[in-house]
Amino acid sequence: MPFLAPGVLHVATTKRDNAFLLDGDDGLTLVDVGWSSAPKKLLDVVAERRLKPTDIKRIVLTHAHPDHVQGASELRRLTGAQVVIHRDDADWLPVGRVPAHGRFGALGRIIDRLPKLHWTPFTADRTVTDGELIDGSDGLRVIHTPGHSPGHIVLHHEPSSTILVGDAVFHRGELALGPAALAADPSLRVESLTRVPADIHAVGFAHGAPLKHAGVDAFQEFLARLRQPPATTAS
Repeated sequence: MPFLAPGVLHVATTKRDNAFLLDGDDGLTLVDVGWSSAPKKLLDVVAERRLKPTDIKRIVLTHAHPDHVQGASELRRLTGAQVVIHRDDADWLPVGRVPAHGRFGALGRIIDRLPKLHWTPFTADRTVTDGELIDGSDGLRVIHTPGHSPGHIVLHHEPSSTILVGDAVFHRGELALGPAALAADPSLRVESLTRVPADIHAVGFAHGAPLKHAGVDAFQEFLARLRQPPATTAS
């Protein structure tokens, strides 16, 4: 099985979407779920490790978009796990869809009307804020990175110096921020990424292949380019 780092297992729930299972003090922590089809895939991976569904103790959602949360309610039912999300996205879960104010662009607001992008409404078991350690996760720290959504978080697995960036950065062939129309406030994204630790050994993306070794250098170079002020032209 593809371990991204010690104690951090990468699970491809579809060809385009990823989740991560982390070994913790009292069981497993799952970062993101995925679409409604994802629970079966995730539980198959748990079974391959000779563990039980109830060994998943908590489900941490990086943000409340359908490709991250659609399967969360069903997986909670099957495992008894607690669902955890940043408080600024928590109100979206019982709505069952991304609200109109959750997208910057008209295209995003249009596609959110599609029933296939909705989810069974549910309520998180607890919320977190910036800087918190997730209880029982053996060193998983919350970094609030608003922009893609108001409560988007990056998770720093401190024991392995791994970051799980959710949709703060995409890696579909190349590193990118993703479409601005699908973000809540794209103007916040670059500033949010300045909060990502520099001393990291691995990067996991919700969309795209993880990076290790020299790939982490490429990720840091990408962040450095984002932070450069735009070039000015002579008049």
